[in-house]
Amino acid sequence: MDIIPAIDIINGSCVRLLQGDYEKKTTYSEDPVQVALDWVSKGANRIHIVDLDGARLGKRIETESVQNIVSNVSVPIQLGGGIRDINAVQESIDHGVDRVMIGTGATDKTLITKLCQTVDAERFLVSVDVRDGEVVVDGWTKSSGQSSLDFIAELEDLGVNRIMYTDTNRDGTLTEPNYNAVETLVSLYRLKIIVAGGISTVDQLIRLSEYNIEAAVVGRALYTGDIELSYAINAIQSK
Repeated sequence: MDIIPAIDIINGSCVRLLQGDYEKKTTYSEDPVQVALDWVSKGANRIHIVDLDGARLGKRIETESVQNIVSNVSVPIQLGGGIRDINAVQESIDHGVDRVMIGTGATDKTLITKLCQTVDAERFLVSVDVRDGEVVVDGWTKSSGQSSLDFIAELEDLGVNRIMYTDTNRDGTLTEPNYNAVETLVSLYRLKIIVAGGISTVDQLIRLSEYNIEAAVVGRALYTGDIELSYAINAIQSK
């Protein structure tokens, strides 16, 4: 299992939100490039970036910040936030992003069908953001009204290869992952699965790795020091 550090960006700064609430923001650095370089120096082989304003407004906002990271780090970048159409996907890939993440846009079956037909399956994933069993959209500010399990089943049927599952109630809380949800996902679907939300200890990462998921995205716990990245990577590799 891979451990992917998260860099969430608002106004050019690296921040973390509590449960996706834009009013509960903590700023950790005004230099996202340096943050990315720090994670790479500690062993990260992929960086997860979210343009938070883009996610809320439905269009990419932090293009300059993202491009600076892409240009300065040596590992693949996974980008989400405000990517709602094929043009935005292709533009991101053309600018050096390795893997593009579709969140709100994934509720459009036509878009997902077109993505699966025209974009390499390894170059995109769908972000399934869940609150109380329902998919949430628009930067987690609205419920779609759709069951997460039904939604994921539709994605698999359409040809999606990889999803990232985030329990938004746990995100940024430093509690624990939703193990029951992860177990359900692994048992029901053949998809490659990345998990996020609530991860706060190395022991939790080790437990998640036992589900044979592809990766875990870790945010706040890396910034607070609850998880030391190089130690966590070594722990997973040596278990």
